[in-house]
Amino acid sequence: LLASPSTLAGFVVGHAGLYQALAMFAVAYFIIGMTVLSVCAIATNGALDAGGAYYMISRALGPEFGGSIGIMFFLANVCGSALYVLGLVEAVVDSFGIPPGQKAGSGVHVLPQSYWYELLYGTVLLALCLLVCLVGASIYAKATFLIFLIVAGVLGTILVSFFATRPIGVPIRLPHFNGSEIENGSFTGFSLATLRDNLGGGYAVDYTTGQMMSFSSVFAVMFNGCTGIMAGSNMSGDLKRPSYSIPRGTISAVLFTYLVYNLLAFLMCATCNRTLLQKDYGFLRDISIFPPLVTVGIYAATLSAAMSNLIGASRILYALARDDLFGRALALAKKTSASGNPVMAVILSWLVVQLVLFSGKLNTIAGVVTTFFLLVYATVNLACLALEWASAPNFRPTFRYFTWHTCLLGIAGCCVMMFLISPVSASASLGFLLLLLLALHYLSPSSTWGYISQALIFHQVRKYLLMLDVRKDHVKFWRPQMLLMVQNPRSSTRLIDFVNDLKKSGLYVLGHVELQDLDTLPSDPLQPQQDSWLSLVDKLNVKAFVSLTLAPSVRHGVRQLLFTSGLGGMRPNTLVLGFYDDSAPQDGLARHPAFTSARDEVPLGFPPLREPTTPKLLSAREYVGIVADALKMLRNVLLARQLESLDKAWELRRAASPPPTIHVWPVNLLRPDSARYADTCSLFLLQMACVLNMARAWRRARLRLFLCVEAGAMPHAQEEKLRQLLKDLRIQAQIQLVPWDAVTRLHWQTRQGPPGGPAPTGAAGEEEEEEEAVNFPANATQVSDEYVCAANKLVLEQSPAPAVRFLYLPRPPADTSLYPLYLHQLELLTRGLGPTVLVHGVSAVTSTQL
Repeated sequence: LLASPSTLAGFVVGHAGLYQALAMFAVAYFIIGMTVLSVCAIATNGALDAGGAYYMISRALGPEFGGSIGIMFFLANVCGSALYVLGLVEAVVDSFGIPPGQKAGSGVHVLPQSYWYELLYGTVLLALCLLVCLVGASIYAKATFLIFLIVAGVLGTILVSFFATRPIGVPIRLPHFNGSEIENGSFTGFSLATLRDNLGGGYAVDYTTGQMMSFSSVFAVMFNGCTGIMAGSNMSGDLKRPSYSIPRGTISAVLFTYLVYNLLAFLMCATCNRTLLQKDYGFLRDISIFPPLVTVGIYAATLSAAMSNLIGASRILYALARDDLFGRALALAKKTSASGNPVMAVILSWLVVQLVLFSGKLNTIAGVVTTFFLLVYATVNLACLALEWASAPNFRPTFRYFTWHTCLLGIAGCCVMMFLISPVSASASLGFLLLLLLALHYLSPSSTWGYISQALIFHQVRKYLLMLDVRKDHVKFWRPQMLLMVQNPRSSTRLIDFVNDLKKSGLYVLGHVELQDLDTLPSDPLQPQQDSWLSLVDKLNVKAFVSLTLAPSVRHGVRQLLFTSGLGGMRPNTLVLGFYDDSAPQDGLARHPAFTSARDEVPLGFPPLREPTTPKLLSAREYVGIVADALKMLRNVLLARQLESLDKAWELRRAASPPPTIHVWPVNLLRPDSARYADTCSLFLLQMACVLNMARAWRRARLRLFLCVEAGAMPHAQEEKLRQLLKDLRIQAQIQLVPWDAVTRLHWQTRQGPPGGPAPTGAAGEEEEEEEAVNFPANATQVSDEYVCAANKLVLEQSPAPAVRFLYLPRPPADTSLYPLYLHQLELLTRGLGPTVLVHGVSAVTSTQL
């Protein structure tokens, strides 16, 4: 029924009528035609190997899609082969089976009929297909060409019979519960009345299965008769020139079969009444001028289709096994004969087909097979569409008669027909596909085929980066974009993780400077390191990019990265540095859970840590110079001290109350004479603490904001003003008043000014402050170590101890000779405070607008 165009056309028009039959053929061949265009495009874009559609999809969409669709295409071909074998058994039994109520040996009806006998006949026929496929592709090609000649001769005979045969009545013996019954069909010859009667649909019970036919069930059976378009592509590994043969052979076959189906449908509707078309799918033997030839043609065509699906399934299984997507599960299918024929894949495919034969009647599995084939066709179109949309320069198919519109139409047609035929089968197939995708994504090894997803992402990212116009930036939508400088990741794992929490969905770049001169080197030394850094990002599960550079000094390298990192509107606006002190570096990478749980000890190519006695690569003056450079370039600066001692998992997940805290000091402790809480830097510091608190891992923590007050300065008014500011900024924080007269007294004693005198206020004071900020005042000499130690003690006394502290980072002095003193004062200020972040902001980042 399925393999012979003449028989299939009779089944379709008998139930659906001429109009719906033509519509079915048009829809089916529209879907097939769009898919063929995609197949031809992919097939002519490079060398094809074994696997057909699986090979095309896997090399275009990657191993996850390729392996998933490969399994489904294998199952579709397996079920298709079983379907054709069952169809052939049905035809054989119809011709030679013993009718119910008769004894054996009456005429040609000598074959017993029952489920087990029909299973036996199917097994014998499948064994014949197995023998041909085991011999190899060459004998299969010869056999199919011979079958093609037979089928073409049969079709010619049938076409002549429609004109040469006189009107006759055809008795039809139908099985019945108490034996059999006879109905009379008729071949009327060309008759307008017969044609008129057959124009509309007339769905009835299928006499082979006892099921009521409908548009979807008829279409499912009919579509299976059109799935041979992939037979040629399935043999891609056995063709001498697949890029030449597949497009020409496939398009010719599609056009030829479409014309034959439509011609036969019209001739049958004009000459045969509906009873004959519905009740006797083998009626062509009765009207043919040479009936035995029709029987031979039906058998040959069906046997050829069964062999085609069996050998196609074996080639797909062999390709899957050779690509090692499923590991040892398919290792046996790799074995081939001396001539290269995948004999074990053929045998395994034969075993699966044999199991499917137990299902019995062919219409039982027709819907499932159709759904699988439609899903495969949709994915072929998707692969071609993705290649076209990615606009990769190497996608240059020599077949030009396709566009992304044809791919999209093919996908839509396949998806719509899947759910029209069987919503349950379609949903189950998609669910099965999703499970395979997930399994392969997590279990299969990475491939070297190239990933279309990367090409599509590149194409879209480039487009959206061009749309990201820095001239349209607004403070409401500001986000931190961090450049973290890392000398050796072994001592910076917790800092890397901490900055990952601070980025708030912004850009995050890990920067590293290699102190070498490219002129003296044979090749770029950064290329071998790139993989180690990318593996580090994967292992630590941080969403960061990596930017490495060569430079004669660290300061020059940081400048390069600040100038060049990022692209378009995505550039770092904040520089993060570890603190410069004399503490010995600790290897946190070896103790990180991402590596301690692995079998290997830190499988990354990073050098060992610097010995405490080894001099640093960076001087104190150069370190402060980096901070000054970043501020000149209008980058915010964060200096992180003792972040490697921050055990985030313990701090944030401990069940004990109270919850962990984040201490925020938005006042310049080194400039008590100009302390303000609403300047740009203070607001930036407050914003960074809030951003950390918004991160998923830190939401349990509580912000504590410290307001330093002096006697007679109306602290409650200051507190109320600060509380209103927090309310306007929508920041939840506890305000704590901290008297610091004893600390500031030390400062005024050093400066020999009025004790406790307030800083200049009003417009004159703000103007002076702004001028000093621009001109880098040498205020470091005005602060004594005694005062700085007192400020450090003030911060340290605030209990309970927080998880992390945020402090105000003063600008470096304008006089570069004071850089070591400036760094010394920062070291005194943060000594013993535990995890501390010094923050200096140069950009407005908070907004009270909606």
